[in-house]
Amino acid sequence: MQRSKLELYEEVLFALVNKRLTVDAIAFECNMDCVTLRRRLDFLFKNNLVEEKIHSKKTSYELTSRGVAVTKTLLITKKLERLQTSIRVVAEALHALPALAEQGKEQAKSK
Repeated sequence: MQRSKLELYEEVLFALVNKRLTVDAIAFECNMDCVTLRRRLDFLFKNNLVEEKIHSKKTSYELTSRGVAVTKTLLITKKLERLQTSIRVVAEALHALPALAEQGKEQAKSK
């Protein structure tokens, strides 16, 4: 299944959360070809989420403070979505319990 642009941006941001990486390292970590990655990095760079650092002729990328804030927001959103799904499953299970209890009583009476 092909990933959306948003998913690709998220993957790049999450790859850069705790470390500075080169293009090749990001491409490997995100399982993305370098051409696509360059386009995603250009967008993130233009929106001040990622910055370039040049050390001894080697270019690497890291998150800006704005990039860190966006990444934290995305993580919180994902956690809330998982929690909402869990709550929905528990609520459905609790809703089904009285019906199961009634079935058990009916089966016990018929024996």
